[in-house]
Amino acid sequence: MIRLHITTEGQTEQRFADSVLRPHLAEFNVFSDARCVLTSKDKRATKEYRGGLVNYERAKKDIQAWLKADKSDECRFTSMFDLYALPDSFPSYAEAKLRTDPYERVRVLEEEMAKDIGDSRFIPYIQLHEFEALILADPQKLDGIYLEYDRQIYNLLSMVETQNPELINDGPETSPSKRIFREIPAYNKATAGPAVAEKIGLPTLRAKCPHFNEWLLKLENLVGDNS
Repeated sequence: MIRLHITTEGQTEQRFADSVLRPHLAEFNVFSDARCVLTSKDKRATKEYRGGLVNYERAKKDIQAWLKADKSDECRFTSMFDLYALPDSFPSYAEAKLRTDPYERVRVLEEEMAKDIGDSRFIPYIQLHEFEALILADPQKLDGIYLEYDRQIYNLLSMVETQNPELINDGPETSPSKRIFREIPAYNKATAGPAVAEKIGLPTLRAKCPHFNEWLLKLENLVGDNS
């Protein structure tokens, strides 16, 4: 058995981890929980504020604090952060930015992040380019929530066609989420995003999103790797 702690960028990813990843990974004897990355603390009120990747140092401290709090050999840790708008304070950010292949870019960032965190139990994951790439794996499933947007959903389908949604670029007006918001202004990331991803289902998400599939394979095999 492996216990897996997932640090997510925000509530969208946390809900996806809880509703979609958790039951799936349990079938592989990997029992997960998730929390948003720490944003700030109010020591006087003993409150923590979580959600939003402000800078790398805060994320690093939060991950390392969890690593120190649970030192079990049967415990693993991972992240779910977006490449889109990733803070430039991440290790080797400038070097990664020079890579024209997005998969190479994210490989550099993940490898350097793993080195910097400095614990073999940590498996970094950075989503190409953001969570909404998963939605664009099958935007037709948006129709279960947005009933009056048939034409707009068709536009998204036509835009995606057979292309890899992980390669949809990360421009401020052309990133996956911006494309969805342009067609469906009512789209709610935190609630609709995980629900639609669940409707799409992991088989489709994996088939359309290679880097996501690669990460999920690592998580599924944690028990075998540990033995």
